[in-house]
Amino acid sequence: MAIYLDHAATTQLRPEALEAMLPYLGGAFGNPSSAHSFGRAARNALDEAHERLATALGGTAREIVVTSGGTEANNLAIKGAAWAGKARGHRLVASAVEHHAVGHTMRHLEKFGFEVVEVPVDRNGRVDPDELDAALDDRTTLVSVMLANNEVGTVQPIREIADRLRARRGILFHVDAVQAAPTLDLDVGELGADLVTISAHKFEGPKGVGALWVRRGTQLLAQVHGGSQERHRRAGTENVAGAVGMAVAYECACADRPTTAIRLRALRSRLAAACLAVEGVELTGHPTLRLPGLLSLLVRSADGVAISVALDLDGIAASTGSACSTGSPEPSHVLTAMGYTDAEALGALRLSLGRATTDAEVSEACLVVPRVIAAIRDGSVAQAADPLGVRLGA
Repeated sequence: MAIYLDHAATTQLRPEALEAMLPYLGGAFGNPSSAHSFGRAARNALDEAHERLATALGGTAREIVVTSGGTEANNLAIKGAAWAGKARGHRLVASAVEHHAVGHTMRHLEKFGFEVVEVPVDRNGRVDPDELDAALDDRTTLVSVMLANNEVGTVQPIREIADRLRARRGILFHVDAVQAAPTLDLDVGELGADLVTISAHKFEGPKGVGALWVRRGTQLLAQVHGGSQERHRRAGTENVAGAVGMAVAYECACADRPTTAIRLRALRSRLAAACLAVEGVELTGHPTLRLPGLLSLLVRSADGVAISVALDLDGIAASTGSACSTGSPEPSHVLTAMGYTDAEALGALRLSLGRATTDAEVSEACLVVPRVIAAIRDGSVAQAADPLGVRLGA
């Protein structure tokens, strides 16, 4: 049987979300900006989606900006806040393990005179709030720290960081919660952030839609112009079906979260024990403060890409880290920031479980994954080229 262990990359669309979307992919196809009955029906559905998503996040509908996904939401948060605060200062601060949707966006802003400071992390991938404090000055206008890392699963001390920033005043705090949203409680009031990003496809919603929560009163310059949609913060005809599907999927994820998190933690522990029994395999990320369904491993003297390809041939879908970087010959920036060498980082393997993962699938994976890892490490896998040109066992 085919076993999908790459839920950190994306998830299958939830039936409840699909059912909610279907009317707006068919007869209820109106433009929300139109004044006739077709448009009003679409507008009502869109407004309800904003309301339902905001309620689930602990915010208000006016604070929700629907985007094309987490990457656009991160771009809007960082560029929008940076440009809005340029008159006050030009220093932007982020952790060294942020997703490229944050890191690359900040680096882009360097071309326009912004100063970007990366705060280091420890061996477990955690930011030290004291080191973050040291990176701040009176020119700092924005700090961005993800809630949970997409490659190693480490959860950051977000509330402590938020409290410290609140005491300084004038510094906006952005939290990329894309990877955390499916399994961690996500109340924007409790987080203490000013801007929070989520993406629907991570929690069994549709691809191509996400959201940015913007605390009321936060100054943000739109990055897409040409219309008054999303209260002038993101122009363009809205993806009604996507917004509806996202809201329903997130409500379902919130309802399932307590039992799902407990079950995934137990399944991940079983899989971890089986993999760590293989010589040369070690856990990466924080041992306890981590996402319940994400298992990140480092396989010494082995190529993580070769392992993932061999697993795929054995019917198990896994990855070497961020789906956005798969196929890249470069070592993980997350692992190198955590102190691993480039050579060590190339042995990364990520196995991520989701709500749909079954006990039987994990039992099978406990047999197959260690066997494949061991075979790659000792060179017993036959030399063969995969479609990407990777030599198995090389």
